[in-house]
Amino acid sequence: MKSLSDATAELVQKLVPSVASINSAMTRGTGIVFRPDGYIVTCNHVLGRSASVRIGLGGKILEAKTVGVDPYSDIALLKTEEKNLKAIELGDSEKLNTGQFVLALANPFNRQLSATTGIITSVGSTLRGWRGTAMENVIATDARLNPGFSGGPLVDVSGKMIGLNAAYVWSRGIAIPINKVRDTVERLMTAGKIKRAYLGIVSDTVSIPEEVESQVHIDQNTGVMVFSVEAGTPAKKAGLTMGDVIVKFNEKPVTSFYDLPRLLADDVIGRKTKLSILRGEKLVEVTIVPTAAEDENAE
Repeated sequence: MKSLSDATAELVQKLVPSVASINSAMTRGTGIVFRPDGYIVTCNHVLGRSASVRIGLGGKILEAKTVGVDPYSDIALLKTEEKNLKAIELGDSEKLNTGQFVLALANPFNRQLSATTGIITSVGSTLRGWRGTAMENVIATDARLNPGFSGGPLVDVSGKMIGLNAAYVWSRGIAIPINKVRDTVERLMTAGKIKRAYLGIVSDTVSIPEEVESQVHIDQNTGVMVFSVEAGTPAKKAGLTMGDVIVKFNEKPVTSFYDLPRLLADDVIGRKTKLSILRGEKLVEVTIVPTAAEDENAE
């Protein structure tokens, strides 16, 4: 037990230079040194709508600017002018296993690190409807996340970051997988925002009657009903109408309102995309060409 205790304490101390405090007008949280040239990653909800952010790191208070945010995945990227920072080492979230030992770290007050431990209880979970997000394939652990842990790292026993701590719900710590964080950070560094495709509809999840499901030979009992279509939008041009129920997008099932934002990624902007819809009691296929959304939360 003593050797385990000593190893854990040593690991926490090793990570001290890479875990920062985030002080915005909205709240206090944690951030992580992602690159030695001043890039800090945290959760978008830690920043809120704050125009200025201060970062506490290594006994210093640093001013930071926001490089870009992705509200949908709850990831934000900051930049300070400080150089030669100690970046955290990144792991691979594709290689995680249920039962794996993890540590969650935080430093919301720019003092000594706070840490909780636990195991991964599931990988590939979906967190829908929390703070307007629909995070897919999140990591769930039984490590408790106290106030201020948001934006901090979830690390494995070697100290590699495997996730970005985002929430504590249903008695589980929820972390965004590091591979998702890495990809989002790279895109924010390049463009300053995450482009999403846009259809031009107002919609919500609805149930599909069992007899209709059987009649059209689809293996799902829910879809997304179109309640209105905006003029001049891709949906209008494609002929979508009120009452249509979207069940597939590029052959991928659409069973919930939260599926569409995930599927409306930038790789479908300007490209012909096939929608499978229920129109009455018939399954119809239409072709739609999504455009770039001005609002990341738009459909």
